[in-house]
Amino acid sequence: MDDELKKMIRGIALLNASEHDGKTRNDSIISKVIGTKPELRSRIKDVIPLISQIVIDVNKLSMETQRKELENEYAELLIVKPKQERTGLPPLEGAEQGHVITRFPPEPNGYPHIGHAKASIIDEEYAKMYGGKLILRFDDTNPEKERLEYYAAIKVGLDWLGVKYDLIKNTSDDMEIIYKKARELIDAGYVYVCTCDKETISKNRREMIPCKCRAGNLDQNNMRWNKMFDKFKPGEAIVRFRGDMSSENTVMRDPTLLRIIDESHPIHKNKYRVWPNYDFAVAIEDSIDGITHAFRTKEYELRTELYYTLLDKLGMRKPKMLEFSRLEFEGMPVSKRVLKPLVEEGKVSGFDDPRLPTLEGLRRRGIVPEAIRKFVLSLGFTKSDTMPPFETLESFNRKIIDPVSIRLFIVFDPVKLTVINNNLTEIEISNHPQNDMGKRRIKIDGNFYISGSDTRTLKIGDEVRLLELYNIRITKTGPEMEGEVTDTNYKPDIPKIQWVSRKNPVNIEVLISDVLFINDQFNENSLEVKQAITEQHYLELNVGVEIQFVRFGYCRKDSANQAIYTHK
Repeated sequence: MDDELKKMIRGIALLNASEHDGKTRNDSIISKVIGTKPELRSRIKDVIPLISQIVIDVNKLSMETQRKELENEYAELLIVKPKQERTGLPPLEGAEQGHVITRFPPEPNGYPHIGHAKASIIDEEYAKMYGGKLILRFDDTNPEKERLEYYAAIKVGLDWLGVKYDLIKNTSDDMEIIYKKARELIDAGYVYVCTCDKETISKNRREMIPCKCRAGNLDQNNMRWNKMFDKFKPGEAIVRFRGDMSSENTVMRDPTLLRIIDESHPIHKNKYRVWPNYDFAVAIEDSIDGITHAFRTKEYELRTELYYTLLDKLGMRKPKMLEFSRLEFEGMPVSKRVLKPLVEEGKVSGFDDPRLPTLEGLRRRGIVPEAIRKFVLSLGFTKSDTMPPFETLESFNRKIIDPVSIRLFIVFDPVKLTVINNNLTEIEISNHPQNDMGKRRIKIDGNFYISGSDTRTLKIGDEVRLLELYNIRITKTGPEMEGEVTDTNYKPDIPKIQWVSRKNPVNIEVLISDVLFINDQFNENSLEVKQAITEQHYLELNVGVEIQFVRFGYCRKDSANQAIYTHK
């Protein structure tokens, strides 16, 4: 291999090591090399051994030696390039207007989350960009984990996001085609049926040793294939691809393509028991569905070699596969392996708990679909690891909901206040300080609730303004306070406090979410419930409406007696 390529890889490895305490890894460098030179994707099998050797060599060096070589030989890599303003998704290689077909292929094994939102929005945006089509395809070939509830939840989530698809289908509806393609691979000698136990298979793959079943002839493989449908039990036989057991890419070490699962499928019940795994199904489905550009998160990047190899062996059309980074927030994992136990153990109220990054959780918290779309597109299409702060999404949401959020007063830790010379019986207040959202009338009689936090520093003789009402001077402090009206003119230099009339107060509880995990440990204090008193007008608002409680924050009305804190 040419010296220029070796130099490029070494520079990338040195830079990566400098960012990670002197140690770098094969998978990090492989993705960065392909990102720098996409044309190497087709040669990656040849490039991986070189990357592995360079990684070993760089990791042997001290951090000081690494730094000196980086500064002397690769100074250009240390130059921080100014960030370009993103103006949308980048163009697609080989895309033709009117001929782009993308797909969103979720597995119906859980509720959709922010990661699904990113994937589906990117799929849809590219289809729209090129006047093409988007297919919603349920990757439902693992009946052990799939339920009808999840098919429905995914559709509901996409509808809420506003993602429009042109066709909906299930991978499981194409099982006969998948079986036909499996037979083609068997007859051509590209796969074999392995009856080794799981431990032996794992050991052989680690040690790069071919399995004894690999030597089986066509008759043996045909016989075993047929027995998978009625004789073998789950785990006793799998179909494996004849890959390369010496490959540095572990995916290619005779991977499993089909296996036996006896669980009832949510749609097909017990019609099938031999099911394809993701690698086999996705390659076939993408090809027969006419997908031109397939997107998936970068943890699948090393599986791309298998994807293209399978399509080559089957003589099928090859889509363009592209990878992007996962999306999740610090302390808010999206993994079903983490989320499901939280629900099952009662640590959260359900998949719509406002602490969760599920679409149902975000919706219930008061995050709107438009904010999610703007947020996703602001991240661009990149493989760089990103774990943006949740506050970034909040900032997009705030800009959208602020102009349409009614303002209401709210009081926590209420203290009674009596204004002894009040002469008003009713007041009219605008529902929004700038926009025309109507007005509300509040009946008053001089008896109010004010927040305990506002009373702690007040002394007799202090002057404060009751917002939208009048200025008062404090004449009595303690558990039940008193004051007298001084004037109605706004004074910028006195404290402003909110209030709720004691004629018709509404008791509610406010749920306030905090980070769900701290240092990978569940935060037992991640949900605070605060009791509060608000205005009568709260009861007239529809469930789901967004409210800005003055001097507190934005909240979504969840029920007649509960609101959920959205953000400041």
